[in-house]
Amino acid sequence: MNVLSCSINTLIKEGLYEISGVEVGQHFYWQIGGFQVHAQVLITSWVVIAILLGSAALVVRNPQTIPTDGQNFFEFVLEFIRDVSQTQIGEEYGPWVPFIGTLFLFIFVSNWSGALLPWKIIQLPQGELAAPTNDINTTVALALLTSVAYFYAGLSKKGLGYFSKYIQPTPILLPINILEDFTKPLSLSFRLFGNILADELVVVVLVSLVPLVVPIPVMFLGLFTSGIQALIFATLAAAYIGESMEGHH
Repeated sequence: MNVLSCSINTLIKEGLYEISGVEVGQHFYWQIGGFQVHAQVLITSWVVIAILLGSAALVVRNPQTIPTDGQNFFEFVLEFIRDVSQTQIGEEYGPWVPFIGTLFLFIFVSNWSGALLPWKIIQLPQGELAAPTNDINTTVALALLTSVAYFYAGLSKKGLGYFSKYIQPTPILLPINILEDFTKPLSLSFRLFGNILADELVVVVLVSLVPLVVPIPVMFLGLFTSGIQALIFATLAAAYIGESMEGHH
């Protein structure tokens, strides 16, 4: 009986380890045109986009004057995103709500999908399915989008006079001011990627070392921190856009 119990526990632990394992440096590639892309990131990104579009379609299909529970939830999310945008950008926040909201929702759903959906059950020839934000290319792309929006906001508000900020308060600070604009997307990218990867690695180590009782609360904590990372990214993106429109550091 003890041998049987030990064998069952070993199988459970090995199965959990396989599900929670992280394959580093391995990718499933697709050749599209002359480019080689990470197929697993495209697949999981399409799933996340489908979830977001499906949810939006369900909400707008039959809006009610007196909102139902589902409509209440989505209106609350919209108000939350508007508050974040207004707080960071100011009075001209309106046109930027869709952009900030898209960043927040995509990162939030991506992070939660990596924690809740059993991606690793689906076997690929190489690599594994995981949250889109678990790939450095995704976080860099999101950071570069923020950088483009940052410059667009400043140029649309001030024209070429926007670049005068680089020599304020003195031209001596020109290299530092330019470097600052390059480090903003870099900081956004590595902050998001590093925290998501670190959370997965912590779960892998705990599952391999201790019983399941300990990793489960850590996984729930990971859900909380994943949401916080989405909020931080969206808040900083809105702050950078607001800063470029106001023209101060």
